[in-house]
Amino acid sequence: MNLFGKPFKCFNLKLKDTVESFTKQLFYALFDEEDSNEWEQLKINFLEIAKQVCSEDRTMAWNAFYNALPDVRRKLDLDAIAIDKNDPASKSLEEIYLAYPGFHAIAIYRISHELYKLNMPIIPRMMSEYVHGITGIDIHPGATIGESFFVDHGTGIVIGETSVIEKNVKIFQGVTLGGLQVNKNQSSTKRHPTIQENVTIYANATILGGDIIIGANSTIGANVWITESVPENSLVTYKTEIEIRPKKNGIR
Repeated sequence: MNLFGKPFKCFNLKLKDTVESFTKQLFYALFDEEDSNEWEQLKINFLEIAKQVCSEDRTMAWNAFYNALPDVRRKLDLDAIAIDKNDPASKSLEEIYLAYPGFHAIAIYRISHELYKLNMPIIPRMMSEYVHGITGIDIHPGATIGESFFVDHGTGIVIGETSVIEKNVKIFQGVTLGGLQVNKNQSSTKRHPTIQENVTIYANATILGGDIIIGANSTIGANVWITESVPENSLVTYKTEIEIRPKKNGIR
């Protein structure tokens, strides 16, 4: 019974705190000098979390996840290099690892994506929501994102579950890669767009639909709304009328 005296199902919501702590420690461990005791504790924590939310073979899942982490670290190093190469405000790689919210969001995405692939959807979703709350960047762990991914500023970015992003893509704040409609019977279909390699998407652009492809080497300008595919090597812009004129007698 709950406090209202009704037999509602109980959920262990305190697990959110446990997953947040696990995610934070995992993020740190991925970049620190290897400590076997630290990794053993992370394994114990993972097995305890997984025991409560999934029916998969937990030890086998941890082993597969742990073995995938060196490649996750390799990809993250490429992401950091891409950020340093493209962001004129970056002063060093150290600054990116320590202070860039975009890099933090990408890191937790790449970690959680490995668990998502192991058919353990709840833990990676909790991990992604943790970093979403910190950075304002919402990347579903089911999305497929290639190497050298650059998120600039990042606040308000939304990348849906079936999005595909190829190599060397740059995305700015407020970008949405979403679906055209919210319909439960489409849960097993591709609902979100494909972004091919070397594409840049500027602030507040919205790209919707599972059949939509943004062709390689294209630039998507700020504030555009796209619901049809874009050929390779395209420039897509939103045209608005802005008039600038001198004041007369101090009146605008």
